[in-house]
Amino acid sequence: MAEFNCWVTPLNKIVTEPLSTGGKIEYEYFDSSTDVLSSLLYTLFQQNWQQVGVGHIVQGGVLELEFNAPPKICILYDGYLTVVTEGWHLHLCIEANLGGPHCQTPLELRQQRQVSRAAFYRRFNAESIPRSWGIDFWNGADENLMTIFLPNPYVEGENLLPEGKPNLSKLAFYEELRDIYVLGKKPIPFTKNPLKHSYISVCTSTRCLPSRKWQPTFDALKSAVEKAGVEVEVRTSGCLEVCQLGPVVFYSEDRTWYTRVNSNVAETIVNEHLVKGNKVVEYCYPPDSV
Repeated sequence: MAEFNCWVTPLNKIVTEPLSTGGKIEYEYFDSSTDVLSSLLYTLFQQNWQQVGVGHIVQGGVLELEFNAPPKICILYDGYLTVVTEGWHLHLCIEANLGGPHCQTPLELRQQRQVSRAAFYRRFNAESIPRSWGIDFWNGADENLMTIFLPNPYVEGENLLPEGKPNLSKLAFYEELRDIYVLGKKPIPFTKNPLKHSYISVCTSTRCLPSRKWQPTFDALKSAVEKAGVEVEVRTSGCLEVCQLGPVVFYSEDRTWYTRVNSNVAETIVNEHLVKGNKVVEYCYPPDSV
């Protein structure tokens, strides 16, 4: 595993595109590697959710969603960042999506899905005055994946501020992020990838009938982890891509799936795999993965 580097190397790439309605949009590109994107997105969604919006812009339509509370889930699984709020959720592929335990995603599709370039943007009006700020992401097929809307000094709530009276203090967040991720003037404020902490999760999906008995497995895992004193988060998840063999458990540290995990097996997994590093082979999935 590559060592985490808290300094971003500037790409020094600025592209300006004219807007058909007048004005222009300026893109400042930055490193879109997984560690950099993970750090930025964790900062945006987990630490500064109240300052950002997220959505998608095309000619004829704009989708914009806001956070009303911290996200319930902000986690990386099989290449996809998943952010879950009370009323909506998003997925963004920031690392190779291998395709579950069988690694079913073809290489070409992995490259298409993953963020391939990212840029901070400013939109200027016809008088060359910047009017909006944000971050855009594109996939390997050069399709726009998602837009992050950053604080706008001309807007307060749903209303435009009086002309000539912007709240310029709102640009502080944009400038801080730009110094770190575009210009490389300041270090990333993490010593390791904030989305890659160790966790073990239990599938709660109703697609898999046996997984409806996930609660005893979850409780046994949590108890065993606490007793062992290992720094691993115990959590629940949606579908783990292994059906009809529940309860299904996934360990993020080395991408191990377990099936038919009852309470006794759960305790064994913690004591043997999480503590000693020895996989419980007879419950691994697929069976030939060890």
